[in-house]
Amino acid sequence: MNITKENVDALNAVVKVDIVADDYQAKVTEVLTDYRKKADIPGFRKGHVPMGMIKKQYGKSVMIDEVNKLIQDSLNKFLTEEKLDILGNPLPRVNEDFNWDADTFTFEFELGLAPEFDVDLSAKNKVKQYNIVATEELIDEEVKNIQTRYGKMSAIEEATEHSNVTGTFVNEEAGINKKSTFLVNDLKGKKNEKKVIGAKVGDVIELGTKKLFEDDHKLQHILGVEHDVIHDLDVTVTLTVQDITKTEPADLDKELFDKLFVDGSVSTVTELREKIKEDAEKQFAQQGDQQLLNAVQEYLIENTKFDLPAEFLKKWLATAGEKELTAEEAAAEYEKSEKGLRYQLIEGKIMKDNDIKLDYKELVDYAKGFIRQQMAQFGNMNPEEKELDDIAGRILQNQDEAQKLQGQLISQKLLAFFKENMNFKTKEVTYEEFIKEVYK
Repeated sequence: MNITKENVDALNAVVKVDIVADDYQAKVTEVLTDYRKKADIPGFRKGHVPMGMIKKQYGKSVMIDEVNKLIQDSLNKFLTEEKLDILGNPLPRVNEDFNWDADTFTFEFELGLAPEFDVDLSAKNKVKQYNIVATEELIDEEVKNIQTRYGKMSAIEEATEHSNVTGTFVNEEAGINKKSTFLVNDLKGKKNEKKVIGAKVGDVIELGTKKLFEDDHKLQHILGVEHDVIHDLDVTVTLTVQDITKTEPADLDKELFDKLFVDGSVSTVTELREKIKEDAEKQFAQQGDQQLLNAVQEYLIENTKFDLPAEFLKKWLATAGEKELTAEEAAAEYEKSEKGLRYQLIEGKIMKDNDIKLDYKELVDYAKGFIRQQMAQFGNMNPEEKELDDIAGRILQNQDEAQKLQGQLISQKLLAFFKENMNFKTKEVTYEEFIKEVYK
C-alpha cells in the first residue's frame, strides 16, 4: 500500500491511497475460510463446502468490505502520524471509471486543512466589562417582597390596587397557558390596572402583553415563555381570575430573620439589607461574566483574520448529516455555522498556546459542585462524598451531559484567562441599565 498527500493550497489537500492484492488478500482468505467452516449449504456437510463455491458466492463482497476497512484504518493512521489538523472528515472523490475487478485500486480523498493564524489579545478597552451593582431601590423592593412572602394573607372579593391576583393566562397561538400570581400595582399603565381593579373570581379579562409589566423579565416569569421571545412579544392574552388576596406585610423582626437565616447570621434590618445586596450582586456577577465572555468571543471572531476551506466545508456539510443537503442548503448551513467554527478554532488555539487543559478529575469535581448546589435547593446541605461520586459518575456516563458540563468548565477557565490577559473597559451599572444596554 502507498499513501501520499498533495497540497492543493494552504487549506486544501488530496490524499491518494494505492492498494494492491497483497494488502488485503490474506485477510480476505481468513474471512472466507471462516465462512466455509460455518456455511450450511444443501448437499454438503457443514464445513466441507468447496472453497471455490464460497469464493464465488462471497468472495467479491468480502473483498470490498476488507478493502474499505483497510482504507479507513490506513487513512486514520496516516492523518495521525502526519499530525494533520483537518476540518470535518475526508471526502472521497468519485471515480466514474473505478472497477472492483482490477488488480490494483486507487482511492482519493479531499481534505480541508485548519488554517494557521495568531490570536491577538491586546484588546485594550475594546471590550466592555460590566460591574452590576444593587441599588438602594432594588434592595427596598426585595425587602418589600420578603415582607409580602412571609406576610399574612387573606381572601377578598374584589381586586384592588394592592391585592394579589392569581389566574391563568392563555393565548393558544403563542403557546401560553400559565397559572401565575401578580400584584395589581406591578402592572404598567393605568389602562391595564383599571381592567383588573374591581375584578372578581371567575372574571375573564383581556390584556395586551406589550409593556404589560415594567420589567419584561417579570412578564417572562408570569407567562412562562422563553427569554428570546419575551422582548418582542405583542399578543393578547386572556386572564381567568381564580383567586384574589391581600397581604399584611410581615414585621422586620427577629422572628422573620430567623425564618430567613436559620444560622442566625442576620439579626438587624441593616444586616438583612447587606445580605440582599451581597446575594444580588453575586447573581449579577454571573450575568456580567456571561456577557463578558460573549463580548470577548465576538471581538476575537471579528479581529482574528484567517481563511477557511469554505467550498470543502460546504461539500462536507452536504453529506455529514443523516439527510443529504442540496448545494443551496449546505451553503446556508455553512453561513449559519461559520462564526461558531471560527471561534472553535480560536478557542483551540488559545488553549493550546497557553496550556489550558481539562482533566477528568476537574470535570468530576465540577459535576459534584453542580450536584451539591442542586441538592442544597432541596434541603440536603451536607451530602456524603460517596453519594456525590456516584451521581457524578452516572451523569458523566451520559455523553450529552458530559459534553455540556465540559463546555461550561472550559468557558470558566477561558473567562479566567481572559480576565488575566486582556484589558477591558469597565462600566459600573445598575441591573436595569445592564439589561437595557445588553438586550436593547
